[in-house]
Amino acid sequence: MNLYREAIVKFQDILEAAKQIDNSEPTAMTLATVNENGQPRARTVLLKKADERGFMFVTNSTSRKGRNITANPHAALCFYWHMLHRQVRVEGTVELASTEEVDAYWITRPRGSQIGAWASQQSQPLDSADTLLKRQKKYELQYANETVPRPPHWLAYRIRPNLIEFWKSGDYRLHQRVCYLESSGEWSRTMLYP
Repeated sequence: MNLYREAIVKFQDILEAAKQIDNSEPTAMTLATVNENGQPRARTVLLKKADERGFMFVTNSTSRKGRNITANPHAALCFYWHMLHRQVRVEGTVELASTEEVDAYWITRPRGSQIGAWASQQSQPLDSADTLLKRQKKYELQYANETVPRPPHWLAYRIRPNLIEFWKSGDYRLHQRVCYLESSGEWSRTMLYP
């Protein structure tokens, strides 16, 4: 098994362990992007898929994070599972996932979440909660007797990693850190001081 595949399998194993013991949001990850002025921004999003192609999430492309990715297609992720005393960091470039992938995910979303994706002008100023509720009702009526289509601005992004770092808590700050790093198409594995 090559080192990149080894890192992905290791991540998948940790994620499965987290799903077994954490009933909240084991796929929650901090996504950090940088805007056109170099200002970093971080927020929590949910991982939709992790495989050898990378780490996929879905969002409104007109949101702040979508605009940041358009301006600078590099991002970082951080997963932390307190109950496992584990953390995984990922850094890499961002690309659009296929239309087929985002459409396949879209149909699994609850109808209310689909309507919400149309109603929300994510990251834009909102004058009142009532305005959002009115927009929700508008789209409920518009799609009352049909399948809710995916909004064209609702896209899936994939981070293709060039770094995957695994951290495991240790006594007396003697944590274990293992970093997988890609350089010129080759992956290496290095232990790091905590």
